[in-house]
Amino acid sequence: MTSAPAPLSGNQKRKMRSAARLYAVQALFQMEAAGQTVERVCNEFEDHRFGAVYDGDEMAEGDVTLFRKIMRDAVNWQAKIDQMTDRALVAKWPIARIDPTLRALFRAAGAEMVEGDAPPKVVIVEYVDVAKAFYPEGKESKFVNAVLDHMAREARPEAF
Repeated sequence: MTSAPAPLSGNQKRKMRSAARLYAVQALFQMEAAGQTVERVCNEFEDHRFGAVYDGDEMAEGDVTLFRKIMRDAVNWQAKIDQMTDRALVAKWPIARIDPTLRALFRAAGAEMVEGDAPPKVVIVEYVDVAKAFYPEGKESKFVNAVLDHMAREARPEAF
């Protein structure tokens, strides 16, 4: 007889939510680059990325519920999210001209701002950390912070 797994600590849950956000950015990028459906990409990530081991490095286990919600909401609300992003960007840089990784990041974060439960400030901090993971040397994290702050004030003005 096997015992039930121990309940997750708050820190484990936070790490799983953070991993889900990182995976969502990667999955949205992949969807756009490869023209795949949201269902196909979600299944691939859950089957082959969450908790997988590559060259001895174990990938984090992600929060599947949050991952699927971000993915679904990013697709369902893409036009609204892209318009919010465009308004947050300078006029000469519409969303279509920015780096596809940043576009995926803004869509994932925007999905959480439009339909999510996390406070906007938490969403901003989490996605700035994602930006740092993708661009460890660059100024992108400051750019992401500014754009997401603008988007959050538009999406959830009552939170500020």
